[in-house]
Amino acid sequence: MTFPDAVKILEQTLLDGYDPETDGERTRHSSSSGLLLQMPSATDDWCGTKLVTVRSSEQAVDLPVIQGVYMLFEGKTLRPVATLEGAGLTALRTPAVTALSIRHLVSSTSGRVTLFGAGVQAAAHVKALMAVYNPTAIDVVSRDQGRAQRLAEEIREHGIASSVARSDVVAEADVILCCTNSSAPLFDGNLVQNHAVVAAIGSHDSHSREVDTTLVQRSSVVIESLDSAMREAGDLVIPQKAGDFHWDRAATMRDVITGTASIEFDRPRLFKGTGMPWQDLALAASIYETTVEGTVVG
Repeated sequence: MTFPDAVKILEQTLLDGYDPETDGERTRHSSSSGLLLQMPSATDDWCGTKLVTVRSSEQAVDLPVIQGVYMLFEGKTLRPVATLEGAGLTALRTPAVTALSIRHLVSSTSGRVTLFGAGVQAAAHVKALMAVYNPTAIDVVSRDQGRAQRLAEEIREHGIASSVARSDVVAEADVILCCTNSSAPLFDGNLVQNHAVVAAIGSHDSHSREVDTTLVQRSSVVIESLDSAMREAGDLVIPQKAGDFHWDRAATMRDVITGTASIEFDRPRLFKGTGMPWQDLALAASIYETTVEGTVVG
């Protein structure tokens, strides 16, 4: 499945009336080496769940930090019909959700991008972004300078100017992508331009964040769902608990896409994503229909 197809499927799922507030909850179970996450979701036609493990450290193991599987079932018979590779599905789903939000939040179709992170999600976000936006340059910011340099080289192979930069480069950015495992803000929110769009997708717990309270207070805030954000969006939960943010200021992605919510474009737009089970289910079902049943996507 291509990123343009994935973006289209996610958007159509919301336009067709799916309400993310009814989605299943992500559960977590700790082990001595990290976490086991489960993400269940169901519609009339399909149900499924993703099981993903996240190692707490590299531990000199020659395996990805994130590994997992997705199990897909028919909705009416509950018959298991497919197993998909979970980490690959996540690497498709998360950037596609970000790209969908950016398409609805940007004020122009091209501009300069700042990318925080140089791992799997960062690289996938570059490809997903190119499906909805025309980057004139991508500045890569990462603690791992070697990986950042390699990612910048890969980006240049797409014909896009790219170099390794410091965090204050956000002052020049039209789009800012945060794809890290940082638990603390990555940059000064005062530096972000009023017309810029920021997508923070690296954390999915209530005590970690990639953006600061300053940016949250300055921004028009968009979330996947109120329920999931209140449980897992530390970028918003932390300032909310301090009395610096109120949930009635956040619009849901569904309301933005359907036109129910209006977004202020004279201030930064902040999309905070944590990843939701319905997104995995929508893409897994479409992949199954396309590859096994021969249904054409879209």
